[in-house]
Amino acid sequence: MRIVEIFLSRQGEGLSTGVESTFIRVGGCNLRCSFCDTPYASWENEEGEDLSVEEIVGRAILFGCRHVVLTGGEPMLYSEMIPLTRQLRQRHLIVTIETAGTLEIPVECDLMSISPKLSNSIPQEASGPILRLHESNRYRPEVVRHLVDHYEYQLKFVVDEPEDLLEVDEYLVHLGAVAADRVLLMPMAIDLATMREKAEWIVAYARKKGYRYCPRMQIEWYGNKRRT
Repeated sequence: MRIVEIFLSRQGEGLSTGVESTFIRVGGCNLRCSFCDTPYASWENEEGEDLSVEEIVGRAILFGCRHVVLTGGEPMLYSEMIPLTRQLRQRHLIVTIETAGTLEIPVECDLMSISPKLSNSIPQEASGPILRLHESNRYRPEVVRHLVDHYEYQLKFVVDEPEDLLEVDEYLVHLGAVAADRVLLMPMAIDLATMREKAEWIVAYARKKGYRYCPRMQIEWYGNKRRT
């Protein structure tokens, strides 16, 4: 499996915000989101190295951290995730998987962090195969439904404009019943000023609907930096 980096940081997003975690970032993705903040792990280059499951586990446990986050790229691209998650949990580690919710494989985890992609993720300057790749893969409510039904979950939507909130609600109608407090609204932002500006209308809407506002605390703590 292609591993771009393994590092120690704090979770900056979602229900586990603030928890010290070992992050295992895989390479490769089946989407081309306009706002992707890890293109180096998705399609830009060939960073990283091919590691066996045993090598990944061995490196991860060196940090001595109980929480492990499997992220990307898109972790669910790899069948090796099945034995990797099993081995991590056999060591009594708490595993989160961060996924766009476009693929399902029988992994083991304590939290499935699902980030369905709205139309604001469409790469505006892309055309041809790249655009078709993204649009054919990004909308998979049947996959998200399966993940919601089989795992502890959070649904994290990236919103850029107030109109995106209506798309979130429409998506949830198609998805079917979910717990409102597991729906997280996160501003599309890579700097504090933008995040705080968008927070005003996102927080108001989240309160109205019973959703959660999801800041990107890694921006608050570290700035827009890699390995955070």
